[in-house]
Amino acid sequence: MLMERAAIRTVSRWPAWLNATALLLASVIAVASLSFKVHPDAEFVAVAFPPWWSSQQIFKAAASANAAIVRTTALPTVLVVRPDGREGMARLRKAGVWLTIDPQAVAACFNSPGKEI
Repeated sequence: MLMERAAIRTVSRWPAWLNATALLLASVIAVASLSFKVHPDAEFVAVAFPPWWSSQQIFKAAASANAAIVRTTALPTVLVVRPDGREGMARLRKAGVWLTIDPQAVAACFNSPGKEI
């Protein structure tokens, strides 16, 4: 019986810090998704295109969705645009947008002085 207990204790388990790390990561993702969420009545939207696209491809995709480009950001794949009409967001997604973000939530992170349009 004593050997069985010793064998059970040697079975490897997750380290205790891994549970805390997983919980922290899940809470950061939840808070970010809630704070970056675009409001349905938002006039302006920050959109993220695939990182391997050139600036020319990004501007063409935004123009093909009839979105007015408000400004660029420090990241070349992220633009702040004004979608055209109710179907504007759907057209942006068809044009290749990966992610739509509330522009006020990311203004401090992605602002680049001198890149106003």
